[in-house]
Amino acid sequence: MSKGVLLVNLGSPDSTAQKDVKKYLGEFLMDPRVIDVPLWARILLVKGIILNTRPKKSAEAYKKIWWDEGSPLIVLSERLQKKVADSTSIPIGLAMRYGSMNIKKGLQELHDQGVTEVLLLPLYPQFAMATTETILVLAEELRASYFPDMKFTDIPAFYNKSEYINILSNSIAEKLESLDYEHLLFSYHGVPERHIRKSDITKSHCKIDGSCCNTPSPAHEFCYRHQCYKTTQEVAKKLNLQEGTYSTSFQSRLGFDPWLQPYTDSTIERMGKEGVKKMAIVTPAFVSDCLETLEEIAMEGEEIFHEVGGKEFTTIPCLNDREDWSGLLANWVNDWATTKTQTV
Repeated sequence: MSKGVLLVNLGSPDSTAQKDVKKYLGEFLMDPRVIDVPLWARILLVKGIILNTRPKKSAEAYKKIWWDEGSPLIVLSERLQKKVADSTSIPIGLAMRYGSMNIKKGLQELHDQGVTEVLLLPLYPQFAMATTETILVLAEELRASYFPDMKFTDIPAFYNKSEYINILSNSIAEKLESLDYEHLLFSYHGVPERHIRKSDITKSHCKIDGSCCNTPSPAHEFCYRHQCYKTTQEVAKKLNLQEGTYSTSFQSRLGFDPWLQPYTDSTIERMGKEGVKKMAIVTPAFVSDCLETLEEIAMEGEEIFHEVGGKEFTTIPCLNDREDWSGLLANWVNDWATTKTQTV
């Protein structure tokens, strides 16, 4: 079998034009693993309400962070792909779950190169229904319909792998060493609480009560909340962070259902009001800087902090195309390419 790899990230509109943003949001929000309600309700919510109000605001947000080369997330993902490809002899493809650079195109490119065994590598450290799961489900549907001769393998969530924690910790330490900061906030993308319960393979462990994430359970293999807190804990341990100088929060909620708390915007506001003057923030649910890091955190988050009396607000970049990060991915790829096992 000829082996190849498909790196998969979230995606982006083709441009900052409102029509392109609307098209992208439509595909994203109609995914039943993103808004997991019955189809009729999803159509009513997305096509009847959200797509008639949100695209204009989102287009303005994208304009604030768009680069000359295009979408930051796409550009950074392409840079990462090139660096990984330069460090391995097997084909490295790139696709996005949503948008024009779709998974079908990515698989077709590998297929055209004679690849029959594909390592699917979702670029998400933590597992979630709306990220890793939707990628793997769609890839399997495409395989069954268009690429029946292909065999898929995937890498489990790497949120607690020591080599990943080392690189994430180093990226944070490099930024913090020149800062006189008071608090480091780990902000992860939010998900509805019901997603946590739906992903609970035990059907009984996840109660989101403050203790279940710290109680060992098979449920943790697919528990986004546990994996986020575990990432924070491992980095804090690696950097010898003192209790009270760091915390975890969740950003980017949508709708009125309960989402994972505490919310990032509320946390930033509260800390500023409590007298914190110097804050740093890192976003470990993302490996590539994007709208949620460059606009929601670096711009909106800083504005909130300053409005309530905060003075210095520092956003720590994602891993992007760091040499150590691309090198780690290349190592995982090369290990997989030379072994018969199903996981790295």
